[in-house]
Amino acid sequence: MDARFNMFDNEIAMKFAKRFANAGLLIQQSPLPKATQELVSLRASQINGCGYCIDMHTKEAVAAGESAVRLNLVVAWRESTVFTEAEQAALALAEEGTRLADAHQGVSDETWAQVRKHYDDDQVAALVALVALINAANRLAVIVHQRGGSYQPGMYAAASG
Repeated sequence: MDARFNMFDNEIAMKFAKRFANAGLLIQQSPLPKATQELVSLRASQINGCGYCIDMHTKEAVAAGESAVRLNLVVAWRESTVFTEAEQAALALAEEGTRLADAHQGVSDETWAQVRKHYDDDQVAALVALVALINAANRLAVIVHQRGGSYQPGMYAAASG
């Protein structure tokens, strides 16, 4: 299946992409650990079936030194021993924030309490913004059938400049 529309070959889409990348840069520069950012982005992308974003965040995580074991276990993080309690709280927030339609309350009080236990206000702000941003990115890529496989680490760093 080919992409339905080239979001990188349209003036309006490129203007939007630049602003979107700037929002992502703000999160990247936040005190939220880089590993947590990539794990959260990967988990939301897995849930949403976004091959492009799974490709991107797996490769970015590897480039940042993430292990293959942890990346392979993100999909089953509850049944693994390789994630810290803080990462587990972030992954739970990513799942519940991504699957809003699956639960009437959205993010549970239990998950929220765990997030607040492990992250300060700036990290919480970045984490909530990240969950929103990755879900938007997933939707953009899935709608136009942007496929995974061609991403190279650091590919969009210049787009936010």
